Amino acid sequence: MQFSCVIDSWRAHENELRHYLLHRVSDPHLAEDLLQEVFVKAMRQGSGFCDLENPRAWLYQVARNALVDYRRLHRETVELPDDIPDSAEPAEPVAALSACVGRVLTELSPEDRDIIEQCDLNGMKQRDYAKTHGLTLAAVKSRLLRARQRMRDTLSANCKVEFDEQGKVASHVPRK
Repeated sequence: MQFSCVIDSWRAHENELRHYLLHRVSDPHLAEDLLQEVFVKAMRQGSGFCDLENPRAWLYQVARNALVDYRRLHRETVELPDDIPDSAEPAEPVAALSACVGRVLTELSPEDRDIIEQCDLNGMKQRDYAKTHGLTLAAVKSRLLRARQRMRDTLSANCKVEFDEQGKVASHVPRK
């Protein structure tokens, strides 16, 4: 009979699978239902089950998957009322500053704008910027520092940006 290997393996591991499932769901009826699903899947494998290298591991994997499927389908949900107000939190000052940054970039010199865009906005490494522009790494670091300071000064003047003690944006006045 082609299913004898399924039946033999099932008899050898049925009790331990039952205990495994019962331990995880704490409901004997549910554990039996899940165990039956595992058995049906094993029977559907037919002669393919006989070719398995480790039938016990396969049965446990099918049992774990049955548990996951059950929990996914039966997870508790809470219906929310439709009249919940939108709790959009105000954006951090630095996030609201992005429109002003774009305008200030256009007011910088082409050299300052290029190094800030490449290194700070596009993520180019300073070493790579130095190679592509025929500069030393020290020169790039110095130029980037000065360009950032000029951008900060322009932001402070044109967008009324104020910084806190840590140098983070505290507030600004958007420019029209």
